[in-house]
Amino acid sequence: MQRLVSKMIVRVTLIALMVSLVMPPELGALTYSKEEEFGREFARYVETHMEVIDDQFIAGYVESVGQRVLSHFPPQQLKFRFRVIKSDVYNAFAGPGGHIFIHSGLIAAMESEDELAGILGHEIAHVTSRHISQKLARQKKINYVALAGIVAGVLLGAAGSSTGAQALTYGTLAAGQSAELAYSRENELEADEKGLHSIAAAGYSGHGLLKILKKIRTREWFGTKQVPTYLRTHPATEDRILYIDGWMANHHSDLHSKQAGNPRGFEVAHTRILALYTDRQLALKTLRHRVDEHPEQAIAHYGYGLVLARSGKYDQAIEHLEAALRIRPFDPYLLGELGQTQYFEGRYRQALNNLEAAVKIFPEFADGLFYLGRTYQQLGQYPEAVSYLEELYDLAPRYPRLTYFLGNAHGKLGKLGKAHYYLALYYLQKGERETARFHLQRASEAETDPVNKDRIEDLLSKIKPVKPDQKTQ
Repeated sequence: MQRLVSKMIVRVTLIALMVSLVMPPELGALTYSKEEEFGREFARYVETHMEVIDDQFIAGYVESVGQRVLSHFPPQQLKFRFRVIKSDVYNAFAGPGGHIFIHSGLIAAMESEDELAGILGHEIAHVTSRHISQKLARQKKINYVALAGIVAGVLLGAAGSSTGAQALTYGTLAAGQSAELAYSRENELEADEKGLHSIAAAGYSGHGLLKILKKIRTREWFGTKQVPTYLRTHPATEDRILYIDGWMANHHSDLHSKQAGNPRGFEVAHTRILALYTDRQLALKTLRHRVDEHPEQAIAHYGYGLVLARSGKYDQAIEHLEAALRIRPFDPYLLGELGQTQYFEGRYRQALNNLEAAVKIFPEFADGLFYLGRTYQQLGQYPEAVSYLEELYDLAPRYPRLTYFLGNAHGKLGKLGKAHYYLALYYLQKGERETARFHLQRASEAETDPVNKDRIEDLLSKIKPVKPDQKTQ
């Protein structure tokens, strides 16, 4: 992992150096528009070099908690986004422009939505207080070399390396700039205070933030290399913990004035992270134990069914997902997971029934629509497959491999213009521009609808052919 991260850091730095040769060296003070521009680049680098979990339930749930907390801050000029990175490291960090990332390992360590809200509230507060933005604005140069340093720090933290001790919440700037951008004690206490006020207003208990900070801090007992990145970037010093304790004592009535958000949502998202995005053998052991301890709980069978399916044990997975459905018979996610598992087992007719039921209950169920379309493809019913896959395309056009299967389904129906068009989109998403160009040319030749043909030609004009000397580089 360390070697891979080192290679990525070198690559990011080289890219940034090349970009800086053609970009103006000064971005000036970080106005909101400049911060948004800088933030987009930051997010693009992070998403290129770290695996962002695109699980519909997990992503949607974390976004909803973040937005709930954010709604109790003053109105903001920045558009905030909340995403989950697949990594066992205990970390969370915020980028310029309101891009907030939390690692799946940190969520896996949580026991309630209060803990998640506490972490997100603290990160939001750093952005709304413009702590890093103000410090960046004081730098003599704010350019894409600095951006490479920022991402390098995040990547080092993701590796769990001892050198990650220099990482900032926004990453680490190259060439010794990290010390200038580190959060001060005052920054931390201000973020704690603003975060606590907002999570309390949103109906959460400050005990959640305190609990996760103490939980994270126990990692120190395992040695320097195991100190979680979050503690390096947000030192959980005794005065911070004492401050939070004191704040809660003085705001006791605020802490229990509302019912906290979505306990069921936390339960499902947390279970999905454990089952699908942590060490598989450990997940099998942990979730098997939950079933043994609580056979009456649907969520226990659901989690164990997920990790069994992940392990390719589809028969056993189906048994536990059916057990979960007997307890919660109209849960669309249970129906959808059962349908997906039956699909992989080759039980297409059974899969069809459960997936259709799931989508009927929850029409915007992306995974349900995707596997429903694929199931119809397996059954040779291509018009139905196209219908569901195009419905998903309207909902989530960047759903993984969706355009590939759409192209395939249209091809089976003899609609070659659309088939080549969707395949072109698939290869564009993969970054294979020459292959995409080939399919767009074929789409243009086959398409008879003038509106569609103009759309294809417009996209084709934006993809310049690769020169022979570029292919050999």
